[in-house]
Amino acid sequence: MSPGSGTDFSPQITKLDGGCCKGSGVSAMEDQNADTSGNFNQMSTGKPQEISRLCEADIGIISIKSPSDETPGFLPVFRSGSFSDKGPKQYMEDEYICVDNLCEHLDAAETFPSPAAFYGVFDGHGGVDAASFTRKNILKCIVDDSQFPSGVKRHLRMLLQRTMLIANAGDSRAVLGKRGRAVELSRDHKPNCTSERLRIEKLGGVIYDGYLNGQLSVARALGDWHIKGSKGSSCPLSSEPELEEIVLAEEDEFLVMGCDGLWDVMSSQCAVTMVRKELMLHNDPERCSRALVKEALQRNTCDNLTVVVVCFSPDPPPKIEIPRSHKRRSISAEGLDLLKGVLNSI
Repeated sequence: MSPGSGTDFSPQITKLDGGCCKGSGVSAMEDQNADTSGNFNQMSTGKPQEISRLCEADIGIISIKSPSDETPGFLPVFRSGSFSDKGPKQYMEDEYICVDNLCEHLDAAETFPSPAAFYGVFDGHGGVDAASFTRKNILKCIVDDSQFPSGVKRHLRMLLQRTMLIANAGDSRAVLGKRGRAVELSRDHKPNCTSERLRIEKLGGVIYDGYLNGQLSVARALGDWHIKGSKGSSCPLSSEPELEEIVLAEEDEFLVMGCDGLWDVMSSQCAVTMVRKELMLHNDPERCSRALVKEALQRNTCDNLTVVVVCFSPDPPPKIEIPRSHKRRSISAEGLDLLKGVLNSI
């Protein structure tokens, strides 16, 4: 993957190991009350029946200090909208999560930084099983993991000053809208990417025509146990996410998360420009998501489409004022006569 020009990216690679717990994340796609604890216990002992396919994940966790704990200044207000469409595919294999108030959802106001939010886009391949399983369990894994107090919770402590954490495995993408400029917060894990290619070849994998072992178009994903082999064995297909952490500032206006069905036909900058224009018209993140999906369909995308737009302010983005030049420019009398002659001859 090669991020768009002008995008600085130097993420730290960190692995998030998971456990299981009760409860579930919020999804706009499926009833979250389904019991998946049995599936998750099965996952720890071997290949589960439900996880026989592939899922690419893009996850966003946002948390800030409460107003009473920090000095006055920029205070993000989280609100989101999402939309999905199966596109030209026969089946819909994407899933997503939108939780604007994580503390309320988990009923953990005393133990969790507040306010906080959680968002995820899961791009399934070869079936929806892996994406659905991930959507149902990812938040539970993070919160109730046995190492949460000393491990993952350390990250949450860092999410105390308007900090946003993005975790990505696959080619779903998260893009920040920064006063009209697109800033990519995740990398597309393609087999032909130099760092991924070197890792794959070191572990004995091969790349045929851009596909890992001639089968997968991504170098990192959840699922596909037939490629990964037994737990602990070296495998060119990695489920380890890359993390990017940033501190939100007042010029950071919104986040766009989407599966590759969007990014295959649209640049990050184009998506940010569209969302900003839409927000200035109606200030509705859900309508922004719909607009992106509609545009991708008009551009003949070949995949399922899922888009999540997260705004950091209750107000629409301000109009960008282009400063006027203070230089005075004039044309000579001779030049003016020449211009008049040209115009008269037309």
